Amino acid sequence: MADELWRDASLPVTERVADLLGRMTIEEKAGQLTGYWTVSAQPGEEVAPLPDDFGEPPPLDEVIRSGLGQLTRVFGTAPVRPAEGAARLRELQARVAAGNRFGIPAIAHEECLTGFMTWTATVFPCPLAWGASFDPELVGEMAEGIATSMRRAGVHQGLAPVLDVTRDYRWGRTEETIGEDPYLVGVIGSAYVHGLERTGLVATLKHFAGYASSRGARNMASAALGPREFADVVLEPFELALRAGGARAVMNSYADVDGVPAAADESLLTGLLRDRLGFTGVVVSDYFALSFLQDMHGVAGSPGEAAALALRAGIDVELPTVRCYGTPLVERVRRGDIPEEHLDRAAGRVLALKCDLGLLDDGWDIVEEPADFDPPELRGLARRLAEESVVLLANDGVLPLRARRVALTGPLADDPRAMLGCYTFPTHVAGRYPELSLGVEIPALAGALSAELPDAELTVAAGEDVMVTDADIEAAVAAARDAEVCVLALGDRAGLFGHGTSGEGCDAETLDLPGRQRELAEAVLATGTPTVLVLLTGRPYALGGVADRAAAVVQAFFPGEEGAPALAGILSGRLDPSGRLPVSVPRHRGGQPGTYLRARTGASSRWSSVDPRALFPFGHGLTWTSFGYEDLEVDASAPTDGTVRVAVTVRNLGERSGAEVVQLYLADPVASVVRPTRWLAGWARARLAPGAAARVTFEVHADRTSFTGRDLRRVVEPGTIEVAVGSSSEDLPLRGSFDLTGPERVLGADRVLTVPATVTATR
Repeated sequence: MADELWRDASLPVTERVADLLGRMTIEEKAGQLTGYWTVSAQPGEEVAPLPDDFGEPPPLDEVIRSGLGQLTRVFGTAPVRPAEGAARLRELQARVAAGNRFGIPAIAHEECLTGFMTWTATVFPCPLAWGASFDPELVGEMAEGIATSMRRAGVHQGLAPVLDVTRDYRWGRTEETIGEDPYLVGVIGSAYVHGLERTGLVATLKHFAGYASSRGARNMASAALGPREFADVVLEPFELALRAGGARAVMNSYADVDGVPAAADESLLTGLLRDRLGFTGVVVSDYFALSFLQDMHGVAGSPGEAAALALRAGIDVELPTVRCYGTPLVERVRRGDIPEEHLDRAAGRVLALKCDLGLLDDGWDIVEEPADFDPPELRGLARRLAEESVVLLANDGVLPLRARRVALTGPLADDPRAMLGCYTFPTHVAGRYPELSLGVEIPALAGALSAELPDAELTVAAGEDVMVTDADIEAAVAAARDAEVCVLALGDRAGLFGHGTSGEGCDAETLDLPGRQRELAEAVLATGTPTVLVLLTGRPYALGGVADRAAAVVQAFFPGEEGAPALAGILSGRLDPSGRLPVSVPRHRGGQPGTYLRARTGASSRWSSVDPRALFPFGHGLTWTSFGYEDLEVDASAPTDGTVRVAVTVRNLGERSGAEVVQLYLADPVASVVRPTRWLAGWARARLAPGAAARVTFEVHADRTSFTGRDLRRVVEPGTIEVAVGSSSEDLPLRGSFDLTGPERVLGADRVLTVPATVTATR
């Protein structure tokens, strides 16, 4: 109608939303805050942490009379083929639009942490592998490919990436993190966000904030965080992804920080996220997080109280399905217990996002017919990222493989699922359908290595159980004794809530290898046959006493559907290893938390009997060649609002081409608060032919030396800053310093967050 301004696509979003809100009843506004899980799991089938005592949501036809905010995982809850899923989503959207008097459809969301999480879709490497690549451009390209596939299927929002910084490797969801350095997480995560958003798909930053800092590395446990660590470590990746990535959605953390659950924390979701960081998008709840305010945290006595807390804090949408933001919310608004302006605020944000997505306009239901969720171009991206993410930790010369008689043993030697993390469809969902295929071709290491070494005599003695049996050990030892070289494949089986050794709810008590894998490794090593350890894991494991006896060690973090060919190509020498550790590999099984970001008092010293030094440090990774560093140049000084130029030459000293990840670290030897001994300030990937060199230049703004001071304001202090450049956080051959001069500066939300790097070929 002519007087319905909200239908006029030429008007500003704010005017359209204000007009629409003015026409809505309380029930209709609340309807925009609800999600609905149309294909819910059956009893006992866990695809999310599910509270059992809140009852089932009302039928969809009843819910949609007042409108609906989101449709939950139409593709990702049960196996459907692309065309079937698209038809189902189209039918549901038609019902939603027809069911409310404004004809407004829902936002459809899906998981996409390792690709579009639906049956037959490409399975990409897990986020730890993204971090290991140190290649934000490739990660962004992957994200764009994932998002393009999702948009064609009618999906509007992806629940990724995870920007939690790795703090304790025992946490089951370590595989979902990008690494233990906030700058690495922020840069890689921002590239992923930008890749999604540039296609029109809404990226969702999670879990805001502090989830990975839980006590004892227990899933959903309280987070042990002070305000300075929260600001300088936990928060930094979110700031980067909001500003550089342009994310339009944020998801809350399950954890409480200092007794306040994130879903009920107004100072976090409104004061910090919106008022200080300027976020204007939509905050969606993690699944059942509102119900958990009552059921788990005990800060609400009813669904209505939970709704009041969450709405006031700044949660705009309840996911995955309506519980608290339905009738309990409406009743409390009508009674005056919840200000209607809180309801208007949240509904307005949801409607603004729908407007941005074209869901308030005619023609919103035009969706391409998807035919193939695993096309060659996406498999190619999965292969490239898998290849770049494999890390060669150690090598005494046995690699590349030249032996004629090779034994491949271990529990993951011939298991395609060894390539898959928790947030992949075959692991997350398809396990409930044992008769179902994986949906995409996923080679196992045995087949890939056989194809890679056609002239070798390959004997496969694959174990039957990731926890390892006596029979597994006996078979592996026998195969190793008869071989010139043994490849021993160890690691994790991803799962959910205790049904795996890695994944959501699969936390570890120690960092020892799962089950009897260490015993298996020691038995194989005792044969005297040179042994290559291949680790397919979702976290770093303690390898002291094992890695130092192995001929070589290769680490892959759940490398996806093309992981086995990538591993085999590196073992054979066809590919150059170029991955670097995004997390440190501990020496001892009790060496947690063991990230490299620690103060001097956390280092090895005579004051403690515990040596926390990593076996393989953050940033470490070998290649088939070696690199030399020379000619460090550092500007002598800059004002506290200026920029310092750091330049270095890196040269390929070997006879093979290779890629070096040149890493820049800073240190603040005298500061007003305790600072880490060093932190990653920037990096650059340089691929060099034998004998070739490149000049790598970093532009370091003074803001990259900032930290949260004693008064909890972020400051840049004048003084000396130390510089170190090299190939890992411990291998830093070139060192220098510069002085920051002038007054102390207090920074705002517009501070400089990144360090640009350029790579120029030289002689």
